[in-house]
Amino acid sequence: MRKRQAKKRPLLPDPKFNDQLVTRFVNMMMWDGKKSIAFKIFYDAIDIVEEKKQDEEKSALELWKDALSNVMPHVEVRSRRVGGATFQIPMQIRPDRKVSTAMKWLIMFARKRNEKGMAAKLAAEVLAAAKEEGAAVKKRVDTHRMAEANKAFSHFRF
Repeated sequence: MRKRQAKKRPLLPDPKFNDQLVTRFVNMMMWDGKKSIAFKIFYDAIDIVEEKKQDEEKSALELWKDALSNVMPHVEVRSRRVGGATFQIPMQIRPDRKVSTAMKWLIMFARKRNEKGMAAKLAAEVLAAAKEEGAAVKKRVDTHRMAEANKAFSHFRF
């Protein structure tokens, strides 16, 4: 390899919950470098989750973390060319990629929802994912199913 791998920059924890995971999520949600707006959307969504949640022993932030872990995939398929044919090969996912994939899916499917305003969309998707339902969880299940279907090609792993 000619170039070195880029160093991981340390993330500042967010002001309200003092959590780096929240900052990472907000950075992914942010558009056009408008971080304060992204933080406002996230905190509003957490407030909505706080109002709408059913079980009282968990905080809204814990619910959000549960939702994130419910969306996290453990295996994925990767394309690999072997002698002119392309195979979908199931692979384990690195821990940091698991988290970022879960965040991407949660944000993407929240944006596709029908509620009014991004905060409401995100809150609804988080509540759904925490209950093991919703589009983001469906995406994880589909990914796992695809990996399961292509288990026969796992000996092509690189």
